Amino acid sequence: MDSFSEKNIRNVIFVSHIGAGKTSLVEAINYAAGGSSRLGKVDEGNSISDYDPIEIERKISINVSLLHCAMAGTKINLIDTPGYADFIVELRNSVPAADAALVLVSAPDGLEVGTGRAWGIMDESSLPRGIFLSKLDKDNADFFSTLEAVQSTFGSNCLPVMVPNVSGPGFSVVAGLLDRKGWGSLGEEEKKQADALREKLIEQIAEVDDTMVEEYLNGQEFSVEEIDQALKLAIRQRKLVPVFCGNSLSGTGIKETIDFIIKYFPSPADRGAIPAKTHPGLEDVQVEPRGEAPFAGYVFKTISDPYVGQLSVFRVFSGNLHSNSQFQDVNQEAAERIGQIYLLQGREQIPVASVGCGDIGAVAKLKNTHTGETIADPKHPVEFSFGEIPDPAISYSLKPKTRQDEEKISQALAKMTLEDRGLKVSRDAQTHELIISGMGEMHLEVTIERLKKRYHVEVEVGTPKVAYKETIRKPTKIHNKYKKQSGGRGQYGDVWLEIEPLERGGEFEFVDKIVGGAIPRQYIPSVEKGVRKAMIEGALAGYPLVDVRVILFDGSYHDVDSSDMAFQIAAGMALRKGVLEAAPVLLEPIMDVEVVVPDEYMGTINGDLNSRRGRVMGMEPAGKLEKIKAQVPLSEMLRYATDLRSMTQGRGSYHMNYSHYEEVPQRVAEKVIAQSQSGEKEE
Repeated sequence: MDSFSEKNIRNVIFVSHIGAGKTSLVEAINYAAGGSSRLGKVDEGNSISDYDPIEIERKISINVSLLHCAMAGTKINLIDTPGYADFIVELRNSVPAADAALVLVSAPDGLEVGTGRAWGIMDESSLPRGIFLSKLDKDNADFFSTLEAVQSTFGSNCLPVMVPNVSGPGFSVVAGLLDRKGWGSLGEEEKKQADALREKLIEQIAEVDDTMVEEYLNGQEFSVEEIDQALKLAIRQRKLVPVFCGNSLSGTGIKETIDFIIKYFPSPADRGAIPAKTHPGLEDVQVEPRGEAPFAGYVFKTISDPYVGQLSVFRVFSGNLHSNSQFQDVNQEAAERIGQIYLLQGREQIPVASVGCGDIGAVAKLKNTHTGETIADPKHPVEFSFGEIPDPAISYSLKPKTRQDEEKISQALAKMTLEDRGLKVSRDAQTHELIISGMGEMHLEVTIERLKKRYHVEVEVGTPKVAYKETIRKPTKIHNKYKKQSGGRGQYGDVWLEIEPLERGGEFEFVDKIVGGAIPRQYIPSVEKGVRKAMIEGALAGYPLVDVRVILFDGSYHDVDSSDMAFQIAAGMALRKGVLEAAPVLLEPIMDVEVVVPDEYMGTINGDLNSRRGRVMGMEPAGKLEKIKAQVPLSEMLRYATDLRSMTQGRGSYHMNYSHYEEVPQRVAEKVIAQSQSGEKEE
């Protein structure tokens, strides 16, 4: 493919609720513009964009995919994103690569939760956008009622630039409002509607310039050039959101949409300077989108390819990058040598000599660079920052089924976390479980499926165990003598311990108050070691003992039979006996939880948090939504992501962080202890 200047590139990200038709529209645009010789179809499993075997099987987008095409001397990079909420990190990662968005709304289904969520993300990045009303050929599709819902929700500046001849199975032509192309397909009543919409559109376009407003009010007609220039500016400044319509399978409205994108959507040059910081020094700078400037780019996607290995996909913000050259990973402060640069067409990798300013490319086998990092000219290192990735919402515990799986799982998960920033892997220090955390059940199900199909690793999946702890509420004194004689040298250790509760968070103190040599000095560390070992195993339900002070104040020894091991055993037995006499209780982790929901769900969420033994700490506005702050036991939050989605129809979100430990209520503690005694820890 020929190289294109920054003025002749359009980077468009496609977003919507799941099933609105993003992938089908991307395929249709790519086909109509000559990027492909065939029209890929999701239902037939042959789309260029959805090429992952799991995507083909499930018929949904899971990964961000890139296609490109060229028409009228302009290159269009098409960024196809998943609509399912569990893969929202893929969308967030890719927004910095785009200069405009196309938000799809299914005309038969109307506005759905995922569309509003995607719109909010576009708002966060101030991304210019258009709206595409899809599936207008369906029986229950209605262009004007869908348009009314869009304007009611997203603003009155969402105005159509084209209208259909009809809504429903007879839909076959779109009529342009500015150029009046296709008006012959409209009936007289429809033409009147189109005239009224055209007038609103021109009025909105005129508002970008005070002179144009005055001319409009005086009834002056605008030239085509004036309208074109003002329309570009109105879209760039987000004063106008153009609304398109079409049918991806039949191609109706697709060519008209492409022409509009090329003519009016912002280019990388129109985006203007991108804020960054120098490195080192972290001074604020502006990176100008110019081909002759030093190279600077941003890695927004990592792909594990079975043939070339790890592919890093990047957007160039300034300068050019050539094959067989080098750059610096600014975040890692590491030099990277690169070989061949590629353009991506779905799974296909097309070799190119270089990638210019504003364009998107990919390189293979980078040693240090990961998603979300800046790459730049070593002589001009700058660092971009495009927002934080949301915290995982749900966790599973994983247990490899075989020794062979155990050997492969760490390497497989390491590769998967490089590819997926929303996936976190950890090992719980107390429960020793391998934990994977993600954005939702579907996200983790797909992760486990990939482990099996791509890396041939089989795992058993469970709910993570809660890291309970034990403590005591009152002091006690306990004596224990360990004496064993079985021929030859025996074992003898005798200790007196005083056990006291500490304040929460006090962890552990060991105090030596031995006087007069009741226990020789060389055995004191053995007593402490025995106590610490017994604390790890607990006494009530097998959970670690915390927040206690253990005082060794007396004991005895035998000249021949006493040993380090004898005093370890004596001390451990003493501690376990003493805990049971010191009003032992279970402690559970309490989480700081913030839930963000629309106002109409406040009562439901508050009631649900109370039912989970939570304490609502306060409420406050969060933009157009409401934020509820609460403290809730972790054991009550293990499946909250799924429950919240169900309660709010997918419109709620939350995150939580560890706060502190609190005593478990008696009725809950009895259940946990019973499960422990039966050999099954609380999950």
